[in-house]
Amino acid sequence: MSPNDARYTTMAAILKAMAHPTRLFILDRLQEQDHCVCELQELIGADMSTVSKHLSVLKNTGIITSRKYNNQVIHSLLCPCVLDMYKCVTELKQKQGGPQ
Repeated sequence: MSPNDARYTTMAAILKAMAHPTRLFILDRLQEQDHCVCELQELIGADMSTVSKHLSVLKNTGIITSRKYNNQVIHSLLCPCVLDMYKCVTELKQKQGGPQ
């Protein structure tokens, strides 16, 4: 086993995709319910191209999926367990004495 094994590369790509405040926000919203890009744009307060780029990063790593519904593309969280890391990060911050 080496650091260049495919599983480490895949895990690093997923963590890298999640390592942005806006993408974490998107994942939180998708955990609550599925959304189209226009709804996410309104929630985030950014332009359509920026939100679409964030969605593309998440989709390319397999964290989210999308489906067409009428004239909209609806995005959903593919595997909600990916957000279990929030609990771990919160616990780590508590042990370090950081803000919650």
